[in-house]
Amino acid sequence: MILPIYLYGHPVLRKVSEDINSDYPELKKLLDDMWATMYGSDGIGLAAPQIGRNDRIIVIDVDPLSESFPELKGKKLTLINPHLEVVEDGKKLSREEGCLSLPGIHESVSRIEKIHLTWLDENFEAHDEVIEGYLARVVQHEYDHLEGHVFIDHISPIRKQLIRNKLNQIINGKVRCDYKTKAYSKK
Repeated sequence: MILPIYLYGHPVLRKVSEDINSDYPELKKLLDDMWATMYGSDGIGLAAPQIGRNDRIIVIDVDPLSESFPELKGKKLTLINPHLEVVEDGKKLSREEGCLSLPGIHESVSRIEKIHLTWLDENFEAHDEVIEGYLARVVQHEYDHLEGHVFIDHISPIRKQLIRNKLNQIINGKVRCDYKTKAYSKK
């Protein structure tokens, strides 16, 4: 089932997510819904807070970018309880990012290009890997959601001021999307 994407301004996007365990109720259905929601929104990654859940779960499919980044061909990940460390010898690179929770906003974000990631897959099998390049950027972007951050937290105050009107439109639910969304209602 395609779920609504929670928009910038919703408090769920600012909470730190919690690890889950293998007896998490209806995990398979949740993962299926996350994949359907991500694909239905034309995204390449989705973190559980973006559908209103503060659980440490991320789904990523970067295959659509493989024409520009051949190393991403067939790269699809389910990350449960991921924990990330920046690799000190990695270089930083600025690239434009967007986010399903911030429709219509794209900003240049500087991120490290090499990370160390540990996670469990959908079968709760452990993985421990150094990830580089564009995939490292996507993982960091989605991981930020689990830590209560969004990509615009990484831009300068001046850039943030320049997009303030767009942010206010999103906060107030006055944004048009080709996918279901849920704005925060203070009522």
